[in-house]
Amino acid sequence: MKPNYRRCISCRKVGLKQDFWRIVRVFPSGKVQLDEGMGRSAYICPQATCLQAANKKNRLGRSLQASVPETLYQTLWQRLAPSHHQNQISG
Repeated sequence: MKPNYRRCISCRKVGLKQDFWRIVRVFPSGKVQLDEGMGRSAYICPQATCLQAANKKNRLGRSLQASVPETLYQTLWQRLAPSHHQNQISG
């Protein structure tokens, strides 16, 4: 099977699908959620810079053609926190 490549909506970096977070606008409800579901998807690097830019410039909303709830951004920031914290300790 050939690898699935995706592009970050913030930094435009191309990488393997599993290296990104997936945000989905579920069909037909239009609800925006993380990781699973059928519908329009957007991918973002699990990095603070990408998340910040996506939030500030509404890149997720534009990409998904839907309004992204603030709670979804908060969840992504929480996901980012443990790995970000580890980097600060070891670095």
